[in-house]
Order: sequence, then C-alpha cells, then structure tokens
Amino acid sequence: MEETPYKLPNEATLQGLMDELDRAMKNIPEIHRRLMELTGVAWSGDGMVKATVGPRGQLLDLEIDPRVFRRPDAAALKASIMGAVTAAIQQVNEQSREIVLGQVPPELAELRAQFRPEGDDPIAQMLLTDADLLAERRRYGE
Repeated sequence: MEETPYKLPNEATLQGLMDELDRAMKNIPEIHRRLMELTGVAWSGDGMVKATVGPRGQLLDLEIDPRVFRRPDAAALKASIMGAVTAAIQQVNEQSREIVLGQVPPELAELRAQFRPEGDDPIAQMLLTDADLLAERRRYGE
C-alpha cells in the first residue's frame, strides 16, 4: 500500500471541523452585516489628501487640503490621491480578511496548508481587491 505524504485527520477531528464550519455558516448574516459596515480612512504620504472608502473599496469621501493649490502639480496630486485611496482600500481589505478568516477553524487552515504547501491560499486569493491586483501588477511590471 502506497503511503500518503499527508497526515490525514481522524474521523473525530473531521467531525469537529464540520461542526465548526456549520456554526460559521450560521453566522453568515452577521458576518455579512459586519463586512458591509467596514470603512477605511487613510492620508496620503504628504498629508494633503484624506480618503475614506466603503466595504467594497468604493470612494465615500475625499478631502484635499487647500494648501495643495498653492503649488499646482497635477501629477503630485494624482499620486497623493491614489496613495490615500489605495491605503484606505488596503485597510478595508485587511479588516475583511480578519473577519472572514476569524470564522475559519484553525485546524482547517492547518489542513489546507498540508494540501497546498506551495502557499497559494484560495481564501486569501478570493479576498484580493482590485487595488491589490493592480498593485501586484505594478510591482511585477505587467
């Protein structure tokens, strides 16, 4: 008989995982409510722009310090806005990850890591926002 390289959980452990997942499934309406209340607020690096985004990364508010108009520089203003919005979206994304992953039993994360040792976590991939994907593309020069 061929030996598997993975340590398979016993039946009691699997049943415990199923029970925890069942409890998590029952919490979905509460999780959804919490996710829809998230906001992210961030300032640009130069302190001239403040961005507030909602749970889906949508821009809710943008404050621009009037001092920015003393020395008009469209490229610098664009960079400030993009930086503040991106940072605010990353806040919301991190808050979302914490809420969602807080519902996943730790044993499931360990089991998932055993079967996906390359680290390509499907839950983390699912939670990537457009801003994360754009930042990743820019990082790798695509």
